[in-house]
Amino acid sequence: MDKTHLSETDKIFFKDGYNLATQGTDSALSKKQLLEVIRQQYDAMNELINAISTQAAKQQVPIDCKLGCQWCCHQPIYGISHEFLYLWEYISTKLSDDLRQKVLQKAFDNYQKRGRLQQNELLNSKAPCPLLQDGACMAYEARPMACRIYMSMSVDSCKTFFEKPDDETNYPALLEFPLQAGRMMNEGFNKGLKAAGLNGRELLMEEGLLIAHNNGETLAGDSLLEHPLFNIQNDSQQTE
Repeated sequence: MDKTHLSETDKIFFKDGYNLATQGTDSALSKKQLLEVIRQQYDAMNELINAISTQAAKQQVPIDCKLGCQWCCHQPIYGISHEFLYLWEYISTKLSDDLRQKVLQKAFDNYQKRGRLQQNELLNSKAPCPLLQDGACMAYEARPMACRIYMSMSVDSCKTFFEKPDDETNYPALLEFPLQAGRMMNEGFNKGLKAAGLNGRELLMEEGLLIAHNNGETLAGDSLLEHPLFNIQNDSQQTE
């Protein structure tokens, strides 16, 4: 990332994420330790989102996101390696064996389609998130940053984008500040994890879930350095 073009606000959130990762981890980084630091990152973003929502209400700016509104849950969703570690831990401990298998099957089916698309086709593709059930997220508490910072001011714009993804005149009416703040914090966090030797990269939801599952194999010990989410050799695809 070229940080010379970032605003001062961007730099603050990037630094917040970086400091949280570096101060909350060490060279003997364990899975338990990393999960706790990720939780702290999400808690910090949740506080910011709550503050933005409160301020928006005072200024009579509508926030149309609510339970059961799922238009955005059919778009391609991206996260960074550490987010899928956290997400899969939640899925493994909170969902039944049957639900986990359904999530994996949906992820596999989606990836068979999306994995073959060109970038422009992928961005406009529509498919229900593997975690979507009855209009709600089965792992809402552990959802990636991209889902947390998606705040729409118009459900109609989201619905139109879902129904007519090729219409270049319409985009979801999203609040820009939480989008940029969350992105910067997450990128800073990922950069901080690199100092501990964890080389994460951006992954499509379906791919991230399948890699996190690791074919059901349990890793020996508690070290994360050999975890498939971080032990990725394709440096060209890693986030910087």
